[in-house]
Amino acid sequence: MWVRVLAICGSLQSSSSNLSLLQSATSVAQAGVEIEIWDGLRELPLFNPDLQQPGDPAAVVAWKDAITSSDALLIACPEYVHGVPGSLKNALDWLVASTELDQKAVGVTASVNIEGRGRRALESLSHTLQVMGARVVGGMGIVQGEAALDALRALLADLVAAASLPIDER
Repeated sequence: MWVRVLAICGSLQSSSSNLSLLQSATSVAQAGVEIEIWDGLRELPLFNPDLQQPGDPAAVVAWKDAITSSDALLIACPEYVHGVPGSLKNALDWLVASTELDQKAVGVTASVNIEGRGRRALESLSHTLQVMGARVVGGMGIVQGEAALDALRALLADLVAAASLPIDER
């Protein structure tokens, strides 16, 4: 079985620990799992339905195509002032009137330095994704350190299992 996972870092920072976590995911993924880190958040215009009148802007088309061509998403989301970063929320807003996330398995986590950190943003993100029809897997931060790779492997295994379910069982 082959599973394609689109990995999205909620931070635009080049030295983000969440980006590092996603890069680690590419090296610990089980056989048959391809993880592509998508770096298009910075290209998306601010959500404005008026921009959709002639059709979605090119960056939005690329965003939707990337999701459609994946079997699952893995989102590593930092917490900014107890919430989801604006760039990630903006990306999700572009999907509100579409079905790209309907029944899509989405793994949600954050790279954190202390257990429990990032909880508010992850809860908010999970809720938003569920409202959009996604099947959320995970939702806890992964504490940096020795056990991080094991926690990441476990999350990926759960995500692959969720993505492999037939649609009527999701």
